Amino acid sequence: MYRTFPYIVLFVVVALLQVFLLNNLTISVYLNPLVYIAFIILLPIETPPVVVLFCALLTGVTMDWTMGVPGLNTLATLPAAMLRRPILASIAGKETLREGGVPSVERLGRNVFPRYVIAMVLIQHFLFFAFESLSWAHILHTFLRLVASSAVTIAFVWLLARFFLSKFTMRK
Repeated sequence: MYRTFPYIVLFVVVALLQVFLLNNLTISVYLNPLVYIAFIILLPIETPPVVVLFCALLTGVTMDWTMGVPGLNTLATLPAAMLRRPILASIAGKETLREGGVPSVERLGRNVFPRYVIAMVLIQHFLFFAFESLSWAHILHTFLRLVASSAVTIAFVWLLARFFLSKFTMRK
């Protein structure tokens, strides 16, 4: 059984990082990293799907409330959370799902963990930016935002994962 406290700390850190730092940075119109998806990505592999969906709902509603975007973050985070287990099963294999543990480079491997992070971030960002624009007229603009924001988010998630997994000793 995993300790709950490290995940509460991760949720608070990711939420504060998103709300107070990344939402207030105005680097470019194309750059909008959404690092709160790291909370869903780093949940233990054997977490029941209902708990993953509840965590995604909590994360999405919290981000919607703080960002003033009613429903957009929730609408993007819930499908990503629903697809988490199938993505892990297709990328890492069913044996990894049975073994459990916290998703990490050590647990999944140097090739599998980055693919898992990239897949989750791309799904969440695609849904976020597609529903944000709701227009085919700005498809190039939306695609550029997707690529730029996903690249920065993937880098942040990677750093958060390294920091989170090094500070808390958990079963890997």
